Amino acid sequence: MIGGRLQGVEATYLAHKAGWEVLLVDKDPSAPAKGLCDIYLPVDVAKGTEFIGKLGDVQLIIPALEDREVLSMLSRLASAEDLPLAFDPAAYAISSSKIRSDQLFAELGIPVPLPWPRGSFPLIVKPSDASGSKGVRRIDRADEFEHWSSFAKGGKDWVIQEFLEGPSFSLEVLGFREGYQTLQVTDLEMDAHYDCKRVKAPSILSENEMRQFEKLRLTIARALNVKGIMDVEVILHEGTLKVLEIDARLPSQTPTAVYLSTGINMVEMLGTLFWKGERPLVPQVSSGRGVVYEHLKISPGRMEICGEHIMASAGPLHLIPGFFGSTEAITNYRPGASDWIATLINTGENLEEAWDRRCQVLREIGKHCFLSEYVDPSPSLPSTRSK
Repeated sequence: MIGGRLQGVEATYLAHKAGWEVLLVDKDPSAPAKGLCDIYLPVDVAKGTEFIGKLGDVQLIIPALEDREVLSMLSRLASAEDLPLAFDPAAYAISSSKIRSDQLFAELGIPVPLPWPRGSFPLIVKPSDASGSKGVRRIDRADEFEHWSSFAKGGKDWVIQEFLEGPSFSLEVLGFREGYQTLQVTDLEMDAHYDCKRVKAPSILSENEMRQFEKLRLTIARALNVKGIMDVEVILHEGTLKVLEIDARLPSQTPTAVYLSTGINMVEMLGTLFWKGERPLVPQVSSGRGVVYEHLKISPGRMEICGEHIMASAGPLHLIPGFFGSTEAITNYRPGASDWIATLINTGENLEEAWDRRCQVLREIGKHCFLSEYVDPSPSLPSTRSK
């Protein structure tokens, strides 16, 4: 596993579920995935020769980072050393740039939020080359836009689009030589900074909306000729699904929710595709078990549901089954600690049962930690109430 931050945590978790041993390579000894891996190498992967020489009998390399120079170097080294690398450089080059992605959507006639100045206020501005919520900002008025423009010019390339209200959804597509297979749709909920705080499965989308979504995904996957996993995020606005972004890489959060709901392990499928050179078998699942996957921050007297970013700087994390009655948790919790974070994972026969379990877990945490305040913000309605 190359990279031990959020993607590395996701990939390491699923690799262990597949029964694999994980060697993590990351120069940062406080990388979150360090606490989950089997072997840790504190190596700067930018130093190619040194890095390759320490891999031993590694059978598959999974990049779990977004440094373009490092990814390019990995592609060259893996090819030279004849090591399977679960990565599609050509597809990633387009998906990692929001500007190039939007150009592709326009060519394909894919519905997207209207770009500025065709789109009216409020607007969303986001860096072209950043993933997730990094650098995302909402601008409601013309004077705000002028102020933002005055310091944004001359820096990064920006994507400026109309802000759309509506629920967000994610779907992964698996690409292989013989074609493409869509996986399970998951529902996404955001915090006040547009960072994903919660993933739910199965989705609330109707069958007709599911078909629309799958058609969009397959159209994009074919245009990119994706090999491996591609993630597509959409928003449902006034009855129309509009694409927000794509990523031709293993994402974080949604693969775990899909695995626990359906048993489909995307990391294991990457191994089948890139390591064994075979087409992965994707089981047919009618709906799936209920899953609620979310991020929690505890501080004295306070419980807050937060976006995924809180997990990136928490130091080495550990997997704890049955954490306060949950199915599992990935956390830096220590008994007696007053400040800690966790990714809580709760499952049930259906989504309602998973949500009920989640609420009981939060009550147990609140009692144990003597918490009086519960905060669960969203982009449009930050909210605080007493427990």
